[in-house]
Amino acid sequence: MQKPKRFALCFAILTAAFTVYLLLDTFVIERDYSLSNASPAATAVSDSETTAARASTLSSTLSAPETVLALPADAEKIGSAVTENYEIDLYTFRVNNTQIYAADLKLSSVQELKTAFAEGRAGRNITDTTSAIAAQSGAVLAINGDFYGAREKGIVIRNGVLYRDSASDEEILVIYADGSFEILSGTEKSGEELLADGAWQAFSFGPGLVEDGAVSVSAADEVGRAKSSNPRTAVGTLGEGHYLFLVSDGRTEESEGLSLYELSSLLHEMGCVQAYNLDGGGSSTMVFRGMLVNRPTTNGKRITERSVSDIVYIG
Repeated sequence: MQKPKRFALCFAILTAAFTVYLLLDTFVIERDYSLSNASPAATAVSDSETTAARASTLSSTLSAPETVLALPADAEKIGSAVTENYEIDLYTFRVNNTQIYAADLKLSSVQELKTAFAEGRAGRNITDTTSAIAAQSGAVLAINGDFYGAREKGIVIRNGVLYRDSASDEEILVIYADGSFEILSGTEKSGEELLADGAWQAFSFGPGLVEDGAVSVSAADEVGRAKSSNPRTAVGTLGEGHYLFLVSDGRTEESEGLSLYELSSLLHEMGCVQAYNLDGGGSSTMVFRGMLVNRPTTNGKRITERSVSDIVYIG
């Protein structure tokens, strides 16, 4: 009778140990992506006529944007920054009982739309707050990215470098060297193919919110991990050299949050022709000149930043 008991005890211990390891590996243990596997876009650029065509527009000036960001009548301007390479105008307003923060961006080149990793390292479970990553990067304006480090799959291209080439079921946003946006199925092209096409950034979260000037989600669509009304983060383009960062608060009495359809409709009304949903919920954060702009929260009980894998930033 002792042997079955010992076997059962050993099996229980091994099962518990394996479960603990899986949890640690998923949420705690840091794993750097090998730089030997990171492919610079320049490698593909030299052999790509498509990339050359896209890159030919990079010298556009700040006067290029002819599109206008449509703002609600109650929008209040709360900040601005102007250099020879970019103009940032920051606004806040309320929609659907939700506080919204919108950054109107006019860039001389899409290369001013940059990304950065927590601790400057690409990998799983390497995190820091948006504020800290922004400070380390010298960002003037920053929002949270797609939290790629919480998942094993999804193409990761940042600042023209391929860090992870793994297909996923999520829609991906590709920002090309000419500044254009394209929303694709996560299995439609490999990371190497996207580099050959001239990808500057690629995010894997989604879904796409506005595609070719039309709302691309329905009232029934939702991110699997999210509630129907949530803090949100999105990025969009209104036209050549003209972009938008948008963050909404949520999960508090003061700010309810937006559904994906409400977010998509708002971005469409503001003039976006392409827009994409980044990581939301407690991750949704906007930082301007080192100051926290919005009120991020995970559960509505405490206003605090969640540590994330990456940011999208200007400056």
